[in-house]
Amino acid sequence: MPGGLISARVTRDRLPSLTGLRFWAALVVVCYHLSRQAGKLPWISDLTWYGRSGVTFFFVLSGFVLAWTYDGKSVPAVTFFWRRFARIWPLLTVSVIASVAVWRAMGTDVSLRGVAATLGLVNAWTPVRHYRVGGNPAAWSLSNEAWFYLLFPLLLMLPLLRSARGRTWCAIALCAVPVAIWTSGALFDDPALRLWTLDYFPPTRTLQFVLGVVAGLAVKRGWRPPVGLPVAIALVVAGHIALIPWSRAVPDSFWYSPYSASHLLSAPVFALLVAAAATVDLGGRRTGLDAPWMIRLGHWSFAWYLFHEIVIRALLRHLGRPESQAEILRFWLLTMAISLVVAAMAYQWVERPLERLLRRAGPGGGTATSRRSASASQGDSAQPAAPSPATSPFEK
Repeated sequence: MPGGLISARVTRDRLPSLTGLRFWAALVVVCYHLSRQAGKLPWISDLTWYGRSGVTFFFVLSGFVLAWTYDGKSVPAVTFFWRRFARIWPLLTVSVIASVAVWRAMGTDVSLRGVAATLGLVNAWTPVRHYRVGGNPAAWSLSNEAWFYLLFPLLLMLPLLRSARGRTWCAIALCAVPVAIWTSGALFDDPALRLWTLDYFPPTRTLQFVLGVVAGLAVKRGWRPPVGLPVAIALVVAGHIALIPWSRAVPDSFWYSPYSASHLLSAPVFALLVAAAATVDLGGRRTGLDAPWMIRLGHWSFAWYLFHEIVIRALLRHLGRPESQAEILRFWLLTMAISLVVAAMAYQWVERPLERLLRRAGPGGGTATSRRSASASQGDSAQPAAPSPATSPFEK
């Protein structure tokens, strides 16, 4: 892409609208957990009853941003892996400690093997539930992310992704295969095994990450989505609205319910949304998602995702489950306020400083370029520090 097409604002802020989108995706996940654990609110809960699809958005976004950042750059694989470790593991560890502490205060037994699996970023690889939730239940997605990071250097070396035609065929396949995976749910007699295979299993979720990578490479090399940002947003909202009558007709326990469909089939529209938002940023136009307060909330979104369910659990233990609509509304507002404050503190005092510390201490941390990258990094997956420019994607 010609350098003149990239505004100074985009170069400095690294596609700021994508950071703003992160907050909204996290908010949908928070509303999903509040609806199912604390009680439903009219309209909001209907729209976000399958808000766990926000995790699919994060997987697509992760692939897009990594592809955008590292395409055409030369970074040793070990340096890339260390940067990703520094990005997610410190906050994961603190959240696991907080989660276990709340469980113990509630008198709930905790699986030490599950905690170890969570800290080892392998908890999503097993269908055994106490392994997946033994540390922090939200951390299953980081097990998937760790797998994506291992694959990413190999993806950038694939000849198929280096041409527009190859990326087009990849995108078509990545939109079609999830439909086949979803329909394969009919083959499972055990609902728990079906849930793990379709929802948690890293190879299943890899398709969403790879679609993000394909979209990121395409946009970086000049492709533009066929619709603008308002239309892309409308498509996402319309997709969630369409789930409302579907959810009332089919129980979640059925394979053809919208529960798994909302995760597996939403990646294409999320890829369109991310590409459309990035395109607006590249044109130097404002989206509202790039406002300073949106950027700040986007920075907090990773910590908010990891800590909000812990806050829900603690408040339910302390206050009990709300009954009336007024009590449910107060519980929602209290949970959001407390969890956002916790997220802000975690970002400022744990996530950001520890990431910088680990980056400096790890491979490549002593170079001047790495120090500038660590200083510029905002510590979130939508704004990774830019590596030094070169010709090949990754060095062996």
